[in-house]
Amino acid sequence: MKLSVVSKKLWCVHKVLVLLITPLLFSPLLVTLPEKEGRCLYVVVLMATFWCTEALPLAVTAMLPICLFPTLGIIPSKKLCPQYFLETNFLFLSGLVLASSIEEWGLHRRIALKVLTIAGVKPARLILGMMTTSSFLSMWLSNTATTAMMLPIANAILESLFGDLESLKQKCKSTEDGDSEVINGQPTQMHSLPSVASEKQILSLEGMGAAEQTDLRTAKEIRSESEDQMRVWKGFLVCIPYAASIGGTATLTGTAPNLILIGQLKNNFPECDVINFGSWFAFAFPLMLIFLLLGWIWIAFLHGGLNTRLCFKKCDQRTEEEAKAQALIEEDYRKLGPLNFAQGAISFFFVLYAVLLFTRDPKFVTGWSVFFKKGNLLLAGGRTLKDSGLASWIGGHLQPLAKVPPAVAMMLITAFVACFTELASNTATIIIFLPVIAELASHVSVNPLYFMIPATVGSSYAFMLPVSTPPNSIAFASGHLMVKDMVKTGFVMNILGLLSVTLAINTWGLAMFNLDTYPDWARPLNQSAVHASNSTL
Repeated sequence: MKLSVVSKKLWCVHKVLVLLITPLLFSPLLVTLPEKEGRCLYVVVLMATFWCTEALPLAVTAMLPICLFPTLGIIPSKKLCPQYFLETNFLFLSGLVLASSIEEWGLHRRIALKVLTIAGVKPARLILGMMTTSSFLSMWLSNTATTAMMLPIANAILESLFGDLESLKQKCKSTEDGDSEVINGQPTQMHSLPSVASEKQILSLEGMGAAEQTDLRTAKEIRSESEDQMRVWKGFLVCIPYAASIGGTATLTGTAPNLILIGQLKNNFPECDVINFGSWFAFAFPLMLIFLLLGWIWIAFLHGGLNTRLCFKKCDQRTEEEAKAQALIEEDYRKLGPLNFAQGAISFFFVLYAVLLFTRDPKFVTGWSVFFKKGNLLLAGGRTLKDSGLASWIGGHLQPLAKVPPAVAMMLITAFVACFTELASNTATIIIFLPVIAELASHVSVNPLYFMIPATVGSSYAFMLPVSTPPNSIAFASGHLMVKDMVKTGFVMNILGLLSVTLAINTWGLAMFNLDTYPDWARPLNQSAVHASNSTL
């Protein structure tokens, strides 16, 4: 039997194999490490593997601790189960409900088309408009929903600008063997182009005199411009999921890791009340704008959006095509009609929702949260890695990081998390590493937020692989991107993201959260960790 046949059959059952082999493969952890820490690490590694391979549905994997932690004697059920009812989970649920209503009544499409009518249809400006719209929507909707909504709009605009994608691909392949030669002063015919134009091509050329203009150019010139247009097309496909991932970091409800950070702070540092919706927005929104601008410059430069020939050269045909694309956007917006009652009501509740989140506890004035008493359920449950001692055990083995400056350690931690999240979901990544990062900060007497905030933001910066995030997968599934396109673009995006986070945390973040001092709310954890380490000596 051929090796390829065997590999295909194994791939068909790879999820079953992962479910059967993984528990056996990591079973030595149960006997080689301290009892409680080893059992906890075993469950964490098991869940991380299932998350990365999706051998089980994500929701099923997330429920494994309820079964395994009490069974293995790590944490009793009465302390574990309340973790699934934290206020951060209900905050995330409220965002999902609002997002569903926005999608149901098409308010997101109205916002997107309005922004695009303002941005214009020049390639660089259109990429900026797409990124701005995607990032804004992703602040409130899920990154996946934003990408799925924006890609069809982008494709419709691109087809109006450049014509049918398949015809564009044919033009890029049509001049490989001397097809660009000119015979008797006339350009050669492009062999791969169909002799009879399709109805879509006829409509795009009608009244524009494009056929006559095409005949005056050599096949090499046509191919060169077609390649530029293909690069712009790829730029559109990558800019939307990237902008969605960037935009999700700007609000606490924008992406799951932000809410997980709040939950971890409540569990590990009950007295920490520094981060709320308003303070996070004040820190993360400027960071989002800086990274979005840098990302736009890089994507537009790499994929032709800032190419002078595409952006500034005067060309009657291109002017006509851009006018048609602009007319298409405006026509689609007009087809939406006036704002109906449902859209108006959702807009009202959307604004009200945002205002309530900002004014809950703004710190500089008294917020409305003082009218509600905080319950003890939020502080008692869910300290899985901490209560098992695993986080302290791992944090103690990361002491070499204490020898490097905190700024360098922060960059190393953020870079590691950003690399790890390329292969795992950002939710799984941050759940695994945040407790360890908190313990590490306490061991080296650094403000835990100085490490935890950049790591949380960095977990959303997954740009290099299609499997990194659902938005990347959606863009890649269009069939017009290759892995090398995402790697080439995403590698620099990761570097820009790391630099942006480093700038933000060491400037206005340092002042906002007093990151240059070790806070009192972190001392109980530090003292307990020191006491535990002394008792083992």
